[in-house]
Amino acid sequence: MSWVLSALLFWIAAWALNWAIARSPFHVTRAARILVPVIFGMAVLALWEGLVRGLGVSPVILPPPSDVAARFAAETGTLWEDFSQTVLKGALSGYVLGAMAALLTAIAIDRSAFLTRGLLPIGNFVAALPIVGIAPILVSWFGFDWQSKAAVVVVMVFFPILVNTVQGLAEASAMQKDLMRTYAAGYWQTLLKLRLPAAMPFVFNGLKIATTLALIGAIVAEYFGSPTRGMGFRISTGVGSLSIDLVWAEIAVAALTGSVVYGLVALAEKRVTFWHPSQRKT
Repeated sequence: MSWVLSALLFWIAAWALNWAIARSPFHVTRAARILVPVIFGMAVLALWEGLVRGLGVSPVILPPPSDVAARFAAETGTLWEDFSQTVLKGALSGYVLGAMAALLTAIAIDRSAFLTRGLLPIGNFVAALPIVGIAPILVSWFGFDWQSKAAVVVVMVFFPILVNTVQGLAEASAMQKDLMRTYAAGYWQTLLKLRLPAAMPFVFNGLKIATTLALIGAIVAEYFGSPTRGMGFRISTGVGSLSIDLVWAEIAVAALTGSVVYGLVALAEKRVTFWHPSQRKT
């Protein structure tokens, strides 16, 4: 029980430290905003380690973080190969293609009332389709390599970005549009200088939602057919061979990748939409 007691003491100490930071003038700084979640994450890992070892939980059910870290260090080559196959080829290419297609389609919908009434309801219908039903169909169409995973990602990210962009293009007020018309601005000038900049907060909202969907879609698609590499393939085979520490190492890579990509998109949003009230510092 010493492991459990040590983990609980570490948790209490970390909680007290975070509480002290939150009540101090230091809490408004950027360093505090980074330090608090880091301390919380370390406390969660320590509690996980202590409970698993102290209660004698089998590694087949839940391995301790130290075993996962050791397997991570031992399998860096395999993890990198899986990362390249799933993220750099499947998820990233599908994300870029889906985002570009969604932006162009949103502009086409904005130009056509027929597409507005006809395509958006269909888009909402397709967005509600389960990924486990779409993935095997696309794998059978595009093959077992990364192209089918990119196709799944395109389907998953297309409609969230499309809906947010269409909503954003309607954000400019009638007074702003009238002002552009008084300057004899045409449709494309108004779009580029007024409506697209006004839509950027909505566009980035869709892009941030799509970052997690892209990674999930690529991993799930690999369950239905994949070459002998890829994060979804490794998770599936790892569960089958009871290599649960390797499965958790793949999950850690996916979580870190998703967090980093989301942070990069959020950073780009901050730079592009610095004028928006949500980005202004108080």
